[in-house]
Amino acid sequence: MGTEAFEVVSAVLSAEPISVDQAIAAVESDTAGAVVSFSGVVRNHDGGKAVERLSYSAHPTAHQVMADVVARLVAEQDADAGAGSGQPVRIWAAHRIGMLEIGDPALVCAVSAAHRGQAFAVCSELVDRIKEQVPIWKEQFFTDGTVEWVGAGS
Repeated sequence: MGTEAFEVVSAVLSAEPISVDQAIAAVESDTAGAVVSFSGVVRNHDGGKAVERLSYSAHPTAHQVMADVVARLVAEQDADAGAGSGQPVRIWAAHRIGMLEIGDPALVCAVSAAHRGQAFAVCSELVDRIKEQVPIWKEQFFTDGTVEWVGAGS
């Protein structure tokens, strides 16, 4: 009754730039038949207004919440796995904090698994939960000089 082993390679908030290439390289393995990645990048518009740049601020607990969100997802996936392939599912996730320019990755996730179905499902759920649960606030600087705060989980 071999179940998949889940390995959290990384689950961090980063003041340094992050990249999909970095995430993919971290989760790739000889046992993985699928690597699914996601990159949420800063776009140049929101709500019909032109965005110049963004700043992300994290609550002091955000680092721990990020780790907990990923750990909880892994625990649930483990419980649901039943008789699996026995191949590890590897997870990498990072959210930027600080000032970001247009085109910069803000949230990057990568998941490797033996099969694509599981890799897609875990990566999608991971992205949703991080965006919903990790206390990170976005400050948007518009080209017209106005600023807007957007709260996490609101």
